[in-house]
Amino acid sequence: MRITGGQYCRRNIICPPGIIRPAMDRMRESLFSILGPLYGTSFLDLFSGSGCVAIEAASRGASPVHLVEMDRGKKDTIEKNLSFVKEEKHLFIMDVNRYLASCARKYGIIYADPPFKLEDKIKIAHKVSKNGLLEDEGLFIIHFPEEEDSSWPDKIESLKLCDRRKYGRSILRFYKNDGENRTDEQL
Repeated sequence: MRITGGQYCRRNIICPPGIIRPAMDRMRESLFSILGPLYGTSFLDLFSGSGCVAIEAASRGASPVHLVEMDRGKKDTIEKNLSFVKEEKHLFIMDVNRYLASCARKYGIIYADPPFKLEDKIKIAHKVSKNGLLEDEGLFIIHFPEEEDSSWPDKIESLKLCDRRKYGRSILRFYKNDGENRTDEQL
């Protein structure tokens, strides 16, 4: 795998051992073309795998870049992949649900690429919204198999669908945080 654009363009990324389904180069390139330059944007990569998506974000100026991966067996490979990234970065080796429950900061972009076999992926979006993890107008982006597309609503609490893209049998949905379902204590 290679980084598709930005300052780290063409850098090789190695795949960690174990089960991994890296985001296709074409899909990553399209995703970051849609997002444009990310200077000054904080980025959270959930279910990081190799760290490739987070590195793509850093390559385009995102900082800080945080990665969450549960599989401890992937830690050394992700750290090796991150070794050339100069932007502020942090790898959390922990369960995504635990991270979302304990996170005390907001992000400009949260990208989730859960295992395709994971059931009830929509709970991730609910937790992101309920826990106030996105900045105002921030984006939550999720990658999942085409067969699940009809189960995703256009609005999930404070998250409103703003774009949807299809890549082969994969779907990317983009939700913008409109802040409508926040409580007074979140304001």
